[in-house]
Amino acid sequence: MPPTSTATARTNEALAPIAADRRVFRWHDHASLWFSLGVGLLVMQVGAYLMPALGTQEALWAIVAGSILGAGLLGWVARLGCDSGLASAGLMHAVYGRTFAGLPILLNIVQLAGWGTFELVVMRDATVAIGQQTGALGGSMAGAHWPVLATLAWGGVVMLLISGSMVQLVRKLIARVALPLVVLSLLWLSWQFLSLAQAQGFEALWNRKGEGGMGVLPALDLVIAMPISWLPLVADYARHGRSGGAALRGTWLGYALANMWCYALGVLVALTLPSKDLVQALLLAQGGLIALSLILIDEVDNAYGDTYSGAVSAHSLLPRWSVRRWGLAMTALCTALALVLPMHSLEPFLLLLSSVFVPLFGVILGRLAFGADAPALLTSARPIHATPVVLWLLGIAMYHLAPQVVPGLGSALPTLVVSFLLAWVTRPRQA
Repeated sequence: MPPTSTATARTNEALAPIAADRRVFRWHDHASLWFSLGVGLLVMQVGAYLMPALGTQEALWAIVAGSILGAGLLGWVARLGCDSGLASAGLMHAVYGRTFAGLPILLNIVQLAGWGTFELVVMRDATVAIGQQTGALGGSMAGAHWPVLATLAWGGVVMLLISGSMVQLVRKLIARVALPLVVLSLLWLSWQFLSLAQAQGFEALWNRKGEGGMGVLPALDLVIAMPISWLPLVADYARHGRSGGAALRGTWLGYALANMWCYALGVLVALTLPSKDLVQALLLAQGGLIALSLILIDEVDNAYGDTYSGAVSAHSLLPRWSVRRWGLAMTALCTALALVLPMHSLEPFLLLLSSVFVPLFGVILGRLAFGADAPALLTSARPIHATPVVLWLLGIAMYHLAPQVVPGLGSALPTLVVSFLLAWVTRPRQA
């Protein structure tokens, strides 16, 4: 239900504009948060997936273009969240209607649970690799139980963080501690693998041609899929910002730099050590153990981001539970799933998410961009807004049909552009 009364506004934090005294994020807070969220072993692994299908220069072109475009979308939605003071759930209510919005919100909760589980699995596998490298696993019996213990330990860390203040986590822990350490780690790893590339013949690696199997535009889709996976989260944090322009610039810059860096590092690792698992390859670098450990610690904020935003979305549907209580439940769920689910192929998962959230936010941007009053639209929202719903469903269909109709063009960008334009053209004109 939209906040049609003071009581509702108090009880459903996700569907009420955030108070002015809680808007404390400046542009560097947005930048540090989204740089930190953009850094991750998962991003490096997806970057490594681009090789050897693409040539080196083709891969880097897709990484730069996809990161700029994808992070730009994040920044745009961040501005909407900051200007309106609404969480992502509130934006969905304003555009799709207060009843129908429950469907994309539920899908968002499902995908956040999936991402949180993936993050814990990645953290677990990296921890096991570090333990094996250092000999900390001990005998075979200890080694057999180590993955379970590592999963429970990282789940416990995320649960501890989710029980505290999100604002304080961003402004103090991430900005002052995690960010400098992870930047130093990335610089060190980049230097190590660039040195290895130089020893192997940098010019030959730079001019290496792809073996085929993936075009540049499909690769662009895969790169864009990573920032797009964060679209349903960004407003949950940007609403705490003081200025919409600062939220846009900070989010765009922070995430674009991190995404380009980690994708490119994954490509570099795949070029220099093509037969090695990425985590094992990082451990082989001089000082790689320390650098990987610091990146692993930073990975915690990715899992935190998934569980916190999942909690905000769940709170919007069932406000009787606080955001903190939902966060603890989400973390427990992700931890349990990480104990039983295997690590599947990432590419289909990422592209499936894109097929839902690219047109979803294309329509949201088309309806709310350029000065629309989102809080007013939320207050007056009907149970269902038919036109945006139809456009969203048509966008999903277009995303899946595009590769068959126009092969080689990609899916994300055409779907985003068409969804945005149709939503903008058909939106009600304010008097």
